[in-house]
Amino acid sequence: MNPTILTKLAIGLSLAGLSFTAVAEEVSLNTVSFTPKSAAVSAGFEKFIAAVNEEFEGELSLNWRGGPEVMPPFRLADAVRNNAIDMALISPSYYSGLVPSSTTSNLSFKTYEEILETGYYDRITEIHAERGLNYLGEIPATDVKFYLFFKDRIDSLDDLQGKRIRVFPTGLPFIEALGANGLVLPIGEIYTAMERGAIDGFMQGNLGWAEQYEDVVNYYLTPPFYRAGFSILISQRAMDRLSPELREELQEYVRYTLGPQLDQSWGEVIAAGNAEVEAAGFEEIALNGEDADRYLQTAIDAAWENMADQLDDPELTAELRAMLVD
Repeated sequence: MNPTILTKLAIGLSLAGLSFTAVAEEVSLNTVSFTPKSAAVSAGFEKFIAAVNEEFEGELSLNWRGGPEVMPPFRLADAVRNNAIDMALISPSYYSGLVPSSTTSNLSFKTYEEILETGYYDRITEIHAERGLNYLGEIPATDVKFYLFFKDRIDSLDDLQGKRIRVFPTGLPFIEALGANGLVLPIGEIYTAMERGAIDGFMQGNLGWAEQYEDVVNYYLTPPFYRAGFSILISQRAMDRLSPELREELQEYVRYTLGPQLDQSWGEVIAAGNAEVEAAGFEEIALNGEDADRYLQTAIDAAWENMADQLDDPELTAELRAMLVD
């Protein structure tokens, strides 16, 4: 075509308010959680998905495919690292074999914003990268804490000696420091283990499950300990599909805008969980005074002593503990 004609055509389109600029296609990422969509703890995941999709409409869409029915929870981190899935919403303890320091986020009594100010999330991002994982951020749940539940009454810390207690990996050092025997079991096996007497109790949050355990639980021990928080891992293949600008905007949004909002969003879920515990008739056994202080201090000290062994790096252990505890 004659160059003069092309020039006239371009001018005409410009005058008509049209443009040759290409419109970027929306990136869709498949996301899998370590809990079912129906689980109470998944309420934070649902809010995360909805908020990101609204904030980045037209640029990024997260497709929440489901939970354990899609992929076994303990395989999620490896699946992200191997680009088998785009994104995982996962408990840090479920991939501590890959990143031992991942569970440090639970070993604190600080709020999300207090931890954010220390630079912890930037540091843990670097550590994940060393293990071939992209850490986007956390779905924080500071007020979702953990308790010990029992069928038979526990009147003092001495009564815990020799008890068989189901734990998730992060809680194992604490239970053993109390003189009990910890067994790492998936959540789905707790009821049967309690029913058969294979365990005397278990470590768990109190969100939306109490009704299912009415005939195997009678008591729970307070004060609660640790904090909950769930890692957001994203595959390298998924990262490569995002422009550098979108990557930066997404991380900034997740950590500095959405994170604090999510940390404050658990009130109704926690209240419902507490109401269910009350309706199920579970009786609180409250440790007080020195027993309560010793209980909480043991929870922190035992976990961090174990972390020091796992990391085999005194400087890194001290650095992370200073951010989360001191």
